Amino acid sequence: MILELLDGGRPDQVAVTVSGGPSITYAGLRKQVADLVRQLNALGLGPHDRIAMALGNGLEMVTSFLATATVGTAAPLNPAYKYDEFKFYLEDTRARAIILQPGDLPDARRAAGEAGIPIIEASTGADGEVVFASPRVAGPPANAREPGDDEIALMLHTSGTTSRPKRVPLTHRNLLTSACNVSSWYGLQAEDVSLCVMPLFHVHGLVASTLSTLKTGGTVVVVPKFNPLTFWATVKEHRATWYSAVPTIHQVLLARSKRGARPQGAEYLRFIRSCSAPLAPQTMAEMEERFGHPVVEAYGMTEAAHQMASNPLPPGVRKPGSVGPGTSVEVAILDGAGNLLAPGEHGEVCIKGANVFSGYEDNPEANTAAFTGGWFRTGDQGFVDENRYVTLVSRIKELINRGGEKISPREVDEALQSHPAVAEAVCFGVADRVYGEEVAASVVTRYPVTEGELIKHCGSLLADFKVPRVIYIVDAIPRTATGKVQRRIVAAEIQKLHQR
Repeated sequence: MILELLDGGRPDQVAVTVSGGPSITYAGLRKQVADLVRQLNALGLGPHDRIAMALGNGLEMVTSFLATATVGTAAPLNPAYKYDEFKFYLEDTRARAIILQPGDLPDARRAAGEAGIPIIEASTGADGEVVFASPRVAGPPANAREPGDDEIALMLHTSGTTSRPKRVPLTHRNLLTSACNVSSWYGLQAEDVSLCVMPLFHVHGLVASTLSTLKTGGTVVVVPKFNPLTFWATVKEHRATWYSAVPTIHQVLLARSKRGARPQGAEYLRFIRSCSAPLAPQTMAEMEERFGHPVVEAYGMTEAAHQMASNPLPPGVRKPGSVGPGTSVEVAILDGAGNLLAPGEHGEVCIKGANVFSGYEDNPEANTAAFTGGWFRTGDQGFVDENRYVTLVSRIKELINRGGEKISPREVDEALQSHPAVAEAVCFGVADRVYGEEVAASVVTRYPVTEGELIKHCGSLLADFKVPRVIYIVDAIPRTATGKVQRRIVAAEIQKLHQR
């Protein structure tokens, strides 16, 4: 079960420290989780109960996740949700209770109250001990027991960009396997210090930054909220040896850095990881030049309990633009009929492995579409080279069909990002009377540049049918709470702004 992750940590080793807050050793963490499990059982919560939580990054979130996953099923929610979202997710997960911080999130409290769901308040005392309190008992005391490896530990949702969000049940085995895959791939040791800047309600921060570190007895430094002004001071204070983040965070740090002047604290790092969105090769090169350490791009998704592929650390070969080979995960490229394609041929990226979930909950139609011959279809188009390195081309549903010509938005992104004035770029399709779809893009620039200059730049790198016909220069690209770019949403937001 999930608590096996704590077995390798020395009792006196710091397991988790909150930047600007309390720290807890492995012995203390084991004791706290055991105490919280007993408190949840006393509130009538037991095996198979879904326990929601809407907590920011902190000790409360780490201990609550471990305790709820041990008692029943943890169902973390984004604290930034509004009333309607809390109402939907609490109903959809069939939550028996929700954990909040005292006096926090009135929308969540309203949604829980209307649904008759008990609220459990998690608070941290002066001694750094997390305790639960609930004015309302959920039921008679439940019996405690250790969950099996194939029982559900974590319930998450897909992002729901093209349909209603689907429930993704991840078992203890899925999470343990993924944490082991991450820690072994990067050679994590007890001496490593992971700086967790990603939200813990998402598998990137939870599995990659946190669980993989706990698996090897290292220390997790949890940052309540990413702040570029204090980032390097935090790295220096805690002597962080690595961090993982989305490209947005890397780009913000780059924008604040100076050429030829390495940030103080960067000397403690041994590598930087990027995941959850494509990393432009130019951004990777700039990071390595400014920060002085190898940058590895990885590929993960919720249905795989996070990591599926990653570039290796030196002396392994890193290939900019590729997400590397499978990391103890089988990766294949299949065509629409489920046939295996050869290296270099474009098709759908499909995976198998003990970290991969067994199917969406209560959604046979989605499962029929998502699985072929035991392979999970990721929905990403890509190819592998002769060394099995995976290159992602696009989300299959995001390919732009311009008069029968299929265009990869990512290819256009990279062409735009190669212009020195462009900090970020997102390409998307827009409706066109003649071609059905036409190519458009939005960009954030470092200094003034005209739309015509950028179109001309793309024309020097891309076939004419791939060149954007319109480019919107904006102050910021719309993103999800986890830093992902969803092209359909970007297109809708950008066009809405320019139609006013």
